[in-house]
Amino acid sequence: MTLDVLKRIAIDHEPITIDEHALILVRKAREYVKDIANQDEAVYGINTGFGHLASVKIDKRELSELQANLLKSHACGVGEPLPVDTVRAMMALRINALIKGYSGLREEVILKLVEYLNHNMIPVVFEKGSLGASGDLALLSHMSLPLIGLGEVFVDGIRMSTQDGLAKLGLIALSELKAKEGLSLINGTQGMNAIGSLVLDGAFHLYDYANLALSLTMEALEGITDAYDPRVHSIRNQEGQITAAKAILSYLEGSEYTTHQNHKRVQDAYSLRCAPQVHGATLDALNHVKMLVEREMNAVTDNPIVFAEDQKAISAGNFHGQPLAMAFDYLGIAIAELASISERRIERMVNPYLSGGLPPFLAKWSGLNSGLMIVQYTAASLVSENKVLAHPASVDSIPSSANQEDHVSMGTTAARKAASILDNTYKVIAMEIFVACQAIDFREKKQMGKMTERLYRIIRSEIPFLEKDETLYPYIHRIEAMIKSPEVIKELFKEES
Repeated sequence: MTLDVLKRIAIDHEPITIDEHALILVRKAREYVKDIANQDEAVYGINTGFGHLASVKIDKRELSELQANLLKSHACGVGEPLPVDTVRAMMALRINALIKGYSGLREEVILKLVEYLNHNMIPVVFEKGSLGASGDLALLSHMSLPLIGLGEVFVDGIRMSTQDGLAKLGLIALSELKAKEGLSLINGTQGMNAIGSLVLDGAFHLYDYANLALSLTMEALEGITDAYDPRVHSIRNQEGQITAAKAILSYLEGSEYTTHQNHKRVQDAYSLRCAPQVHGATLDALNHVKMLVEREMNAVTDNPIVFAEDQKAISAGNFHGQPLAMAFDYLGIAIAELASISERRIERMVNPYLSGGLPPFLAKWSGLNSGLMIVQYTAASLVSENKVLAHPASVDSIPSSANQEDHVSMGTTAARKAASILDNTYKVIAMEIFVACQAIDFREKKQMGKMTERLYRIIRSEIPFLEKDETLYPYIHRIEAMIKSPEVIKELFKEES
């Protein structure tokens, strides 16, 4: 599993099948769990209670009820339902963990999860309630309830009871869960990984737009391109910085709006001159997080872990979300910095003391018109909110299960915060593009860069130059929608003919 594969399953609805070799491993582990269930020795989660109740031995006749009770009692999520794409990612990631053959549940359970996913009958999973340590227990319980006919689902985007969803699609739920199966479904980090991985995918796209927005601003402010000289960046040896500088120069190729040092000024402010260093650091962070999440996508995060070949079940802690919690905190910080430096560039364009001759707030008749003054206010508000959201969740912990689970990761909170930061930052980048296009139209008409002109024309196909004050929010909202559109991305980054 990779980020690209996960995106194809979650967003593009690519169907999945299970390799026969994986099912052989699943069957072997299941046979061993059946042997344990028939013995008297206590093995956590198979014939005992859960968490602090691990010392309570469960009668063999009640093992199926134990697993169903686990899902029902742990489905305590609150807040809004997660997006369908996110839950699809959760399902795919959990399937990928279970087919490794270390969990001990029946193949029928895994194949039922595959069937639901391929028919796009997607469980309603509430966003809040995970500590990110004993797995994403609440979130994965909501994901798993429909397997036994309980809970709610989305079918064709419509929320309904699982029973109604099954009837609509002509599917049948499992009649019961057997020993360890409920626990195998919910012990894992797939909730936080699903949320965070889709945020990461969006962040890679946003990074490209941050570079494009910067390039437009470079033209609007007649920025100095000498600071992007590859010789400068190669001697620092920071890969992200080198890549960012190269991309920005390529976007500006052929531009007559940009300048060189000592042409109009000696040097630019940091938000222009240091942009490769800042954007590049974000790119390095995104690549680091990608490495960690792809490891976790292919990990076994169950408990206990069944080693069928060795006839051993080991109770351990692979469900603990700390590796992802710290990664998603880092992800949030990295995305927030794109908004922070973007807002500073917006300020330079609307501030007549910093813009190099542009009219105050980019209003043609300022005074009577406020122009884009309040666009910068809104960007500043979002940047300030990001600073609050960027406070790490992973440094917090709170004990649970009568102090048996006495250190938790808060990884799902970290992933959800990163999602909010991404949403805010998309808005700020959209505002920079909006402001830069307005600013460029006040300059003498010249040749733009090959990519900046392409973006400018796409924006101007729907967003006009503002001769006087207008209601601005529809323009801002529309640009945000445009830069999130796969069609616009394809148009922008199409191969040169």
